[in-house]
Amino acid sequence: MEMAKQIMKGITDNLDQDIMMHKDIILKIKQMNEVTKKKATIGIFGKSGEGKSSLLSAILGKKDLLPSGCFGACTAVITQVEANLSDSNYKAEIEFFSKEEWEKELQDLFKVLSDDSEDKNEDMIEIAVEKITALYGEDADRKTLKELKNHSISVKIEDFLSGRKKIISTDDVTEFANKVACYILHSEASPGGWYWPLVKCVTFKVPNCRDLLEYIVLVDIPGTGDCNKIRDDLWKSKLKECSFVWIVSAINRVVTDKDPWGILKHCIEELGPGGECKNINFICTKSDDINTVAYIRSARLTQFQSLGDKEQKKECTLHRNELAKTRVKEKFEHSEIQKKMNPDNDFLQVFTVSSSAFFDPDLNLEPNVTEIPKLQEALKNLNKSINRELARDYVNEAKGVLSLIQSVQLDADREMIKDKVHKEYEKNLMKAQKELDKYFDSCYNDLKKCLSAGVSKSIQSCVPDTEALVSPNKDKRGFHKVLQALCNNGGYYWSKNWDVVLDLNKKLADHLHGSINPYFSRIFPICGKTGTSVQEQIDKFSLIQSESSPYPRSPMLCHIQNFIKAEENKLKAVLSRDIVEMKKEIYSSILTTIQNQMASRYILAAEEKGPGSMKRRQEILISSVNSIKNDMFNMSKMEVLKKFNNLKLYIKDALETGLKRSMKLALLQTNNIILLDVSSEIEELERLTEQLSD
Repeated sequence: MEMAKQIMKGITDNLDQDIMMHKDIILKIKQMNEVTKKKATIGIFGKSGEGKSSLLSAILGKKDLLPSGCFGACTAVITQVEANLSDSNYKAEIEFFSKEEWEKELQDLFKVLSDDSEDKNEDMIEIAVEKITALYGEDADRKTLKELKNHSISVKIEDFLSGRKKIISTDDVTEFANKVACYILHSEASPGGWYWPLVKCVTFKVPNCRDLLEYIVLVDIPGTGDCNKIRDDLWKSKLKECSFVWIVSAINRVVTDKDPWGILKHCIEELGPGGECKNINFICTKSDDINTVAYIRSARLTQFQSLGDKEQKKECTLHRNELAKTRVKEKFEHSEIQKKMNPDNDFLQVFTVSSSAFFDPDLNLEPNVTEIPKLQEALKNLNKSINRELARDYVNEAKGVLSLIQSVQLDADREMIKDKVHKEYEKNLMKAQKELDKYFDSCYNDLKKCLSAGVSKSIQSCVPDTEALVSPNKDKRGFHKVLQALCNNGGYYWSKNWDVVLDLNKKLADHLHGSINPYFSRIFPICGKTGTSVQEQIDKFSLIQSESSPYPRSPMLCHIQNFIKAEENKLKAVLSRDIVEMKKEIYSSILTTIQNQMASRYILAAEEKGPGSMKRRQEILISSVNSIKNDMFNMSKMEVLKKFNNLKLYIKDALETGLKRSMKLALLQTNNIILLDVSSEIEELERLTEQLSD
């Protein structure tokens, strides 16, 4: 891409800013150079202690780069890792809550701690104690709010909450890790002075990893269990951005551990139909942690008994690695996740890694057996593909601009021909818009049918579904606490350890989501073609209909058409990204509408206290759902249709406005313009195009 930019710089230097057409072209080239592509997000799931920090440090080739050994709720801090492209320092950008947000958080924490009713939630109490003692020190949870505000650390807290990001930057990796530790770690052995409760997000910027992360950001998705709504909303918004997901779990429990599978199942709507996830990697960590004698015995691998210790460990590790890969793939193929994601053959990959053995040769595993190099190569390939796509887009747009410049050199009667071309393009624009209208009207009607079926199912089943969730026919000991937490949290409850997940809003949205999922996947596929997708319809949209041209093609017209095609492709690429974001809003509007309609009911139920309060909460929720079900589900349906129609209007306006602007530039009157032959530069860009396609 740099070579193409140099070519365009040479063109800019030869253009005259006093000439209108040249001025427009200079501006266009400047805009081309300023385009930045949104980075691909890889979301990483996994509980604390599963080896996430060690894994990322190994992939980046820097042992102990990211502090590990954190406990409990500090995993609520969202951590991002990306490349430092500006210098050779290790950097951390730390974003804190505002003063108002923290004061509200502190009041909420004390409200949790002061709850002495039978409904008090032990998970929330544990989190509250962790946060307050981490920040203010041992026994701080027994002090009053006023005492904490007068604590010696309060001055430092005030500074953190001032709205400024804290930047840590150093070229020494050990010094860097030590400096950032207090913002993301928590030690029960030494409470006080750990600032993670104040932190929203930490972004690590690592030098010398352009080939791995220039266009990629790794995001540690902490899950929930935190009682802070801002953090909860933040991690859910990050979830929808994930193009790829890594599930990290220790190899000895990757299949049996319910946590990674449970959170993935619960988040499937945000990743699939309501997101943009193209690929899931299961990463089985700690593959070097194996008792070879016990494994040979349990797996009946008597053929390995005669091997030396080093070879024996290698063979046992490889055997268990292959077994883990097979079992994970089998479990995924039979899971609900697989059905909802409708993946292709490359959707799921399994890696078995050892971060320790990658750095320590004494653990008797060759680097390739640790599979860290394999993961590094996967990242490099993804990074290269994004870079290649960016370069290809730039070169194609640059060729279009040069074609526009070259068109001025040709055909003495160009002004007369341009007038005819303008009329033809206007006619073709109207025709393409009619086709787009026809397509969207058909989609709207199909979507409406799907939603209507979903509304009927939802109205029919919502009351029994609510009863089953808020009044389950099982051991109810402690359930009153879960139900209270669910009401306090706007309809959902995830335990701190992820082992209990209840979400009434999602349950109520199930039938509506289920009714549109198959059709939604056809018109908004995450990747590939379906023959009926919105993007495919946009790709057909063009001003150039060669069969309708009323005059023979000329060299000048070829260059004008090349410019128009390049402009169309650029516009379609921008729309492709916008469609993904708008599609997420369309899909999530079902859940958002239900949450809004139920919000006051949860508050009402949460206010119930004393003996019999659980039964009263259950009755409030069940009767509320029954009384608003018709309006709630029909409003959800109408909101989806309204947002879908807004998408249509946005696409039509973007295409019309953008292409009319391109037509105006292509067909400007060019009397008295300074001629500039760029044919050799066009040939150079053609060669670059061939290299990028190779």
